[in-house]
Amino acid sequence: MRQVERAIFDLRRGLPVLVRADQGDVMVHPLEGCDDEALAALRVFSGTQPALALTRHRLARLGIEFEPRVGLIPIDPADSAEEVIARACAEGHRFTPDKQRESQPVTASDASVAALDLMRIGLLVPAAIVANVSDTRRDHVEALVAEGAVLAVAAEQIDGYSETRSHFLKRTSEAKIPLSHAERAKFVMFREADGMREHIAIVIGEPEEWNDAVPVRLHSACLTGDLFGSLRCDCGEQLRESVRTIDERGGGVLLYLAQEGRGIGLANKLRAYTLQDGGLDTVDADHVLGFGNDERTYGVALEMLEQLEITRIELLTNNPEKIAAMDQGGIDVVNRRGVYGKLTKQNRRYLDAKAKRAGHWLEEVLNDGEEGPVTPLRRPAAH
Repeated sequence: MRQVERAIFDLRRGLPVLVRADQGDVMVHPLEGCDDEALAALRVFSGTQPALALTRHRLARLGIEFEPRVGLIPIDPADSAEEVIARACAEGHRFTPDKQRESQPVTASDASVAALDLMRIGLLVPAAIVANVSDTRRDHVEALVAEGAVLAVAAEQIDGYSETRSHFLKRTSEAKIPLSHAERAKFVMFREADGMREHIAIVIGEPEEWNDAVPVRLHSACLTGDLFGSLRCDCGEQLRESVRTIDERGGGVLLYLAQEGRGIGLANKLRAYTLQDGGLDTVDADHVLGFGNDERTYGVALEMLEQLEITRIELLTNNPEKIAAMDQGGIDVVNRRGVYGKLTKQNRRYLDAKAKRAGHWLEEVLNDGEEGPVTPLRRPAAH
């Protein structure tokens, strides 16, 4: 795990790393921080012509249908870093018919797929410049690794990283913090094994007084909405309404998860906002950057509930995926209670996209702005 964490650190600093795999080693440079000098250096280090690794979501935005999760598009020696970056994440970029024929993607190697997983874990744009290490340059690259100039990490370590980190949550500290909507509240801090992310369980009331089905809200952090009252979303209102509802129902838990922007991170969320200002909805904006519809996972939430000894819940959510995640993790979701913010001219398109494209249950707020009562649990359709 430590090598993966060090690799993420280097990539976030704009440095290349070496990803090792049975099919061959690959030099990887993050898209962020890439310039013409870095592109040229990658060619020299590897001894081969680099390619651009893109997700199928981004390829679809380029007009290229591609079934594998990651595809490689060749980089022409004449291409500048600016052109490569635009190809990777700029809206409106399209290949000419001739260029599209020349740029048909090929299936990425295990090392290149792992490289994009590294980008996601590090909350970087999920695109990378990759170059296979040639036989003629192998000794030179190994010398750079030996002297510490380049970090090497195995693809299988990256593959296992996301699956294991949620299972090593450490409960680090806690304190009673009275809230305006719940005076009997305690904040319990959990830290992931890599130290990169911290999550909070807001425990409301006394566990021995809770209902049999504990009211629980899984709330993904939203700096702009929760803290600054952004009108582009309803997150802040959902947060405060959830705390109030949990308190009124005799207490329960709100899990405040460090999954900004549906898991893409704050920097990418702001990039997506800029794309939305150009006319895209929230889902298409994420696709332009190479992300899927929703990059969140809920292994951390399941681990937090396990440590809090909660197995039977009433889930405060409008999102069918959260119910599915709890079911699959062994949590008994007895019923669902909707939680809504106000419908405004600034957030209508955002809420509409969540309802129509992500299947969120927002009929009450989109139709007439009225809150509905607790509803019988509706299981999400199988995918």
